[in-house]
Amino acid sequence: MTDQDTRYEAVRSRDARFDGEFFFAVETTGIYCRPSCPAVTPKRHNVRFFATAAAAQGSGFRACRRCRPDAVPGSADWNARADVVGRAMRLIGDGVVDREGVTGLAVRLGYSARQVQRQLTAELGAGPVALARAQRAHTARVLLQTTGLPVTEIAFAAGFASVRQFNDTVRTVYATTPTELRAAVRATRRTATPSAGIPLRLAHRGPYHAGAVFDLLRREAVAGVEEVSGPPGGRTYRRTLRLPYGTGIVAVDERVGDPGRASAVHPGGWLEARLHLTDPRDLTTAVQRLRRLFDLDSDPYAVDERLGADPRLAPLVAARPGLRAPGAADPEEYAVRAVVGRAAAERLVRAYGKALDAPCGTLTHLFPESAVLAQSESESESGSGPEGPLGALTAALADGTVRLDPGVDRDEAQEALLALPGLDARTIAEIRARALGDPDVVPPGPDVPDTWRPWRTYALHHLRAAEER
Repeated sequence: MTDQDTRYEAVRSRDARFDGEFFFAVETTGIYCRPSCPAVTPKRHNVRFFATAAAAQGSGFRACRRCRPDAVPGSADWNARADVVGRAMRLIGDGVVDREGVTGLAVRLGYSARQVQRQLTAELGAGPVALARAQRAHTARVLLQTTGLPVTEIAFAAGFASVRQFNDTVRTVYATTPTELRAAVRATRRTATPSAGIPLRLAHRGPYHAGAVFDLLRREAVAGVEEVSGPPGGRTYRRTLRLPYGTGIVAVDERVGDPGRASAVHPGGWLEARLHLTDPRDLTTAVQRLRRLFDLDSDPYAVDERLGADPRLAPLVAARPGLRAPGAADPEEYAVRAVVGRAAAERLVRAYGKALDAPCGTLTHLFPESAVLAQSESESESGSGPEGPLGALTAALADGTVRLDPGVDRDEAQEALLALPGLDARTIAEIRARALGDPDVVPPGPDVPDTWRPWRTYALHHLRAAEER
């Protein structure tokens, strides 16, 4: 949707399909909202449209307290697009600006800081600093309203450089103070502590076919790092995470409509999750990695409309509306697992994974880092050695020859992987689809028509789900 009159029709009909795709602001109230906001529809001449919440905030509008536009799913464009803006948005979502600044973001993208600023501002109405600031404000609100952490700790955990900057941003974005924002939520909801974890609702757009996602995660789960427990329809996925400032343990609930049906579609607009973090500064990064793993920023309406128009796929799409294409919580970890397989990955965890300071049930280790695996492979006399696929991959990941971070150019990453000895085209296609989140990947072999573009990854998930039935 690019035409403003068409966008206004989406606002007037309170169409949740476009939540996160754009935002609208009302000049007479100074408030910006998501398209599905239940408030009275404003008159057309009072409405302005923005591509991002940051752009609305930069124009002086504050977030609606009723529809909470900062909590919507991200735009599906940022995961699908391979250009600089799409790559930049994925990196900003992963917290790169907070950790490395705009200069670090620009270096990762291969552009100057001025070029990145110009491209983001021209298309989105906000530069990288403003986009990161909006994200920090959302993180601060989540921590204020779901934890009992002191306000000072929350300021720095959310990524602010000072308490004053934190207070000013919260007042600007939410038109209230941090203390008032916390007090607005019932005390019964503020029970989370660092030991109890942070409860979250991970928003998604449209129907969500949770059963197929949890089936896949159960089949792939690596002991010590992951587990899926509970009966179909009420399962919980748990895993460990290595994060920039510390470690984490995350849990996500399946929660489908009918507990007796594994294929039931998630009824609400979110997945329930809980994060246990050793350092709360990792909240934003952990959430984004979960969103990529569960493909929560996908646009199922666009995917199902395109694939459902094909006679071969139409019955499959009708049977599984909202089928997702899961990504990876840790791209480098997934690449290693794709090369060696599940059983070998479990052996690597036992041999080289870092043990958690406080194991949680069956979760005992972090998946070993690429540098550790590269060193072990080079020193091994009985393994495949540094010339084998695992040694070549981990060495390339460790020295940066191969990059799999959210902002990498996917074509460049694929070329770098193809240059490594022992990696076949099918494995590389799996890495591109899962670790790099490419929605349009086809491995060698399947007869996949171009009419399924740009959602061929999703089409193959439909075909596999039908075969497994």
